[in-house]
Amino acid sequence: MAHWQNRPEPNWQRFHFNQPYAKGLQRLREDVLAKTDFDPATLWQWGTMQAMALIDILKSCEETFGAAGQKLVYDSLYRTGLDIGRQILDGVELPQDMTPAEFVSFYATVINRIAYASLEVPRIDSAEQVSFDIVWCPHQDHYGAFDCRVQRYFVQGMIDATKEFAGKSGKIKMGFDVRFDTTIPAGAPTCHFTLWRATGEEKAEWAGYTARLEERALASAAKRRTEREEQD
Repeated sequence: MAHWQNRPEPNWQRFHFNQPYAKGLQRLREDVLAKTDFDPATLWQWGTMQAMALIDILKSCEETFGAAGQKLVYDSLYRTGLDIGRQILDGVELPQDMTPAEFVSFYATVINRIAYASLEVPRIDSAEQVSFDIVWCPHQDHYGAFDCRVQRYFVQGMIDATKEFAGKSGKIKMGFDVRFDTTIPAGAPTCHFTLWRATGEEKAEWAGYTARLEERALASAAKRRTEREEQD
């Protein structure tokens, strides 16, 4: 059984979703993995190269173009996250008895185990909260602690895709927000996330923290630009 298929909740087996980037995935499975000696571990090396390039592009845009460059990259990350979420949920029909907490937790598992290619330990804590631990992330050995900020924009797009889905289906009442509690690159043993029905004040905290991260990044970029100009 593939690792992403394994959850104990009965409704998990009834949660039928779409695999993102299905065309390329089918070719990989049928024409490459099934017929050649291709080592799938090299996909991790390829993906790490893409991830590190993204971090460098973000830093370069911040350094060269300031807030406008930062926004350009962040908007792109958001659109990519939104597209992933839409692919996963397009045309999906949920069981009538699936709770909002189950849906949020199951959707997070698809994101974590497939889109992020990570190993996770998920929990449905209550009707109002779910959480999970990422016990291995492909980025953990090469991302710096501050690099994880890019995930906020991917994730925001993925969350907004669920809100679109909920509005169309009419079966699930959303309202869950996500909190990044700890990350492995920052020295924690796992990346721990909580999704819960946030109050208006708590939602404002997310936006406020994002703004502080953006300001910190721009300050670092300005410092790098000054140092480079002095060297030139």
